[in-house]
Amino acid sequence: MGFSDEENAFIEWYPRGYGVGFKVKARLLEIQTRYQRLELYETEGFGKLLVLDGTVQLVERGEESYHEPLVHPVMLAHPNPERVLIIGGGDGGTLREVLKHGTVEKAVMVEIDDAVIDVSRRYLNIDRGAFEDPRAEVIVGDGVEYLRNAGEKFDVIIIDSTDPVGPAKMLFSEGFYRDVYNALNGRGLMVTQAGSVYLFTDELLGAYREMSRVFDRVYYFSFPVIGYASPWSFLVGVKGDVDFTRVDLSRAEGLELKYYDPERHETLFQMPRYVRELLEAFPSL
Repeated sequence: MGFSDEENAFIEWYPRGYGVGFKVKARLLEIQTRYQRLELYETEGFGKLLVLDGTVQLVERGEESYHEPLVHPVMLAHPNPERVLIIGGGDGGTLREVLKHGTVEKAVMVEIDDAVIDVSRRYLNIDRGAFEDPRAEVIVGDGVEYLRNAGEKFDVIIIDSTDPVGPAKMLFSEGFYRDVYNALNGRGLMVTQAGSVYLFTDELLGAYREMSRVFDRVYYFSFPVIGYASPWSFLVGVKGDVDFTRVDLSRAEGLELKYYDPERHETLFQMPRYVRELLEAFPSL
């Protein structure tokens, strides 16, 4: 349904009639970019709400519940993440979390829609200076094309995309994952969000299957994200000798995390039994 004047609310409807909604005080912006419809609202209790093509991207108060589990588990599991690539992430939250790590020498962010970057910098400022960090390189362009022609290798690649349906579906394909694998160093990690565990189960299974055809090992985990139909799923692809079940707690000190707890890293892997059984039913590829 989106925004309702009568209810003063924004509701994102998921499959089977499930909705996630926010009480809204004002609509601050509504524009049609070259790629999508962008809306910005002021909510009653969660600050500003960013919406793309009718889907919630983030709320100001609680966006860390998405960006922290997307970034820090792979960053702390990798032995020395110096070069990081982010596909998407135009709001700057993922870049901000990546640059908290002192090992990072270069972080490249490729966002296709410059309007998302502009609006986020003007109204949200959740990057907290990340766009100006000398280690950051921000590119406006197609992340798929960038990966396909990448002339450099990365230790960690983070796919901060929209849901695994519609136009973003290509970011969950075997061909795309193969380009990611080839762009990783000999020891590398890739992470992608993969939608609601309960409501996008088929999409999660499909992405897991496609990744399993490419990566040496694939892990799945979930996390409750404010503004999304929780629990939200994430998939990690491993290249080479990296153990994603363990993280370096010494490097977690000083990260100032609110949601992801490195000392309880193992709790990420809790999945509903039926989802775990479906995922583990796939034969080794």
